[in-house]
Amino acid sequence: MKLKATLAALLFCATALASSPHKYRLVWQDNFNGTTFDSRSWTKISRGAPDWRKYMSDADSLYAVRDGKLVLRGAVNTNLEADTARFVTGGLYTKRKHAVRYGKVEVRARLDCAQGVWPAIWMKPDYEIKWPHGGEIDIMEHLNHDTIAYQTVHSYYTQILKQKKNPPHGGTHPIKRDDFNTYGVEILPDSLVFSINGQPSFTYPRVEELKDKDQYPFGAPFYLLIDMQIEGSWVGKADPKQLPVEMEIDWVKFYELEKEK
Repeated sequence: MKLKATLAALLFCATALASSPHKYRLVWQDNFNGTTFDSRSWTKISRGAPDWRKYMSDADSLYAVRDGKLVLRGAVNTNLEADTARFVTGGLYTKRKHAVRYGKVEVRARLDCAQGVWPAIWMKPDYEIKWPHGGEIDIMEHLNHDTIAYQTVHSYYTQILKQKKNPPHGGTHPIKRDDFNTYGVEILPDSLVFSINGQPSFTYPRVEELKDKDQYPFGAPFYLLIDMQIEGSWVGKADPKQLPVEMEIDWVKFYELEKEK
């Protein structure tokens, strides 16, 4: 009962915190005004074992900068001689190039919809540590033709100990499905405060009584990933007839939390 009461109080405080503005300093932004993405800030995501990385590709056709926007594509693979994957997807990250410890990250993006398509904007620790021990911050995940976005927190506490409701580790929020939306998260010493279009949408608090269970591993620098994903155990099978798809990124902004004087 004591822990439940503590969690309730922390959730109330975190909700109040979401409506209390913090002072931030802009430390990096990318408006994609060139002819291609800046390799000094971004690296293509390579293919890997997790289902979200199953179809990642460095093919130039999956990456573009068009009208001041980054474009990442997902498509049926038409060059099976060069690559045997059924689908190919494009994704970038800022690993070892730009990261945020305590601060705010915002991304303005528009997403295409299709069955089995799973675009994401998220963050991971900017150092090597076995997942999920270092934590993961999912700023935005979108499935199929949904009119909502998912915002989720993963950690040793939520995944290994399976504590996903105490406190709740994720939420959903409506989006303008066919238009641009601004997805954000504030990474603070005592909470993660998510937002969509400037409105607080979900808050995940640090619970002091659970620190020995690694409930809040969010005090290290985190880098940003933006990627188009196709298929996976969560989103299901894709419909090739609904491909290709694109996600357009208008801009990315990193802010640093200013210390109180």
